Amino acid sequence: MVTRTCLDIVAVEGASSEDNCSYQYLLKHLNLSLSNKNDLYTMSRPVKNYETTTNVSMEMIISAILDMRESDQTFISNVWIFMEWKNEHIGWEPDDFCGIYRIVVPADILWKPDLTIQEMSESYKAFQSPYLIIFPDGSVTSWSPQVLVSACKMQVHKFPFDMQTCNISFRSITHTDEELNLEATFNSTEATEWSREVMKTQYEWLYVNMSTTQTTIESFNFRQSMIVYTITMKRRSVLYIVNFLLPILFFLCLDFSSFLISDNGGEKLSFKITVLLAVTVMQIILNEILPSSSNRAPLIAVYCVGIFGLMLLSLLETIVVMYLMEKDSESRDNEADRDQSVNEDCGDKHGKAKFICNGEKKKWTLACISDASADETPSELLKGSSSQLTEETHGAEKLSDDLREVMKTLALLHDSKKEEVKPGYWTRKTKTINKVFFIFYLIASCVFLVFMFSGWWTDD
Repeated sequence: MVTRTCLDIVAVEGASSEDNCSYQYLLKHLNLSLSNKNDLYTMSRPVKNYETTTNVSMEMIISAILDMRESDQTFISNVWIFMEWKNEHIGWEPDDFCGIYRIVVPADILWKPDLTIQEMSESYKAFQSPYLIIFPDGSVTSWSPQVLVSACKMQVHKFPFDMQTCNISFRSITHTDEELNLEATFNSTEATEWSREVMKTQYEWLYVNMSTTQTTIESFNFRQSMIVYTITMKRRSVLYIVNFLLPILFFLCLDFSSFLISDNGGEKLSFKITVLLAVTVMQIILNEILPSSSNRAPLIAVYCVGIFGLMLLSLLETIVVMYLMEKDSESRDNEADRDQSVNEDCGDKHGKAKFICNGEKKKWTLACISDASADETPSELLKGSSSQLTEETHGAEKLSDDLREVMKTLALLHDSKKEEVKPGYWTRKTKTINKVFFIFYLIASCVFLVFMFSGWWTDD
């Protein structure tokens, strides 16, 4: 078989005005015409003996990587498909036809291999060439540019630092491997270099290489020949780093800066909730990009959930601290209310005081007596006490001195109580809690980020 490429041209030597120098004369000689199609050419494999295997040499060249849709796991590419086979019913001597060694004919008048792409998920979207090229030895060449939409099982565990491999497999629809055999024109290295030379655009993906594999498969109880082209691509991750990874990292830094905000009031709590909602929005965007059928959890999803969890833990710590401070504030308010109530009750200008000394411990009890008569003497007010006053003439003066002693004793008791349970106890504890949690938060965040980035850049 003679292999020819698109650079071949029609060579016409010794052209003359005779009929045998025209393409029409050659077509008549080959009995090829659209108005009178020959079933010999169009309805069956072009072999003279049915035991003869039709060898189809083919090659696929990628000219553009248009898109990789992660959500539905499809690979969209622009390719050129070259096929060459031999039609044993066609042939001529170039010298008999003024040196014509190539002729272009409509594709409908000749048999073509019934090849299909196994991973194809949508119909062909590009223009298919309506012509075939015939050579004197009966070799027929077909060139077809296509936009292929094929299924590709993507591994997004390391998204957006991932590499993907997608297969495009060609096989016959009806013919067995004994009837039609597929052969690759170029090896993997040649196919890779040729694709790299004609590559026009790659968009998000960088073309790495393409390998070619010839195999035989069992399909519908018969064996078929198949060629598998494996395309390896690497994702451009710069935009994802700038638009996704760094903003989430900045949100984490903002959450660290919130420790500088005072716990008094609700500003700190509102700030943390706002930052947490921003990370939630980023997670929703990520959910629309990644496929739901991935076998392994993408590291970027773990990255988002981990930072979300750290920030949620920080928010809970703020809520606890604010609760303790509020509890401390309530205790101070209640004590202030009690002191004010006692002062109001005992400060009534119509009230009189009495005190009682019980035993050696000298526990003093101060009480208020309202609506006391002006004629009552101190001895009558202190009636029933264990230590009654005996001299009425000095009662008023002694009562005044004793009242001062009682007030001093009550003041000492009140001061000792304040030393035992100070009003600012929980406020001081929250400062310690904030310091300890900040250290823990910083260490946990650093360990988590180191783990994540090492997982992205370590080969499986």
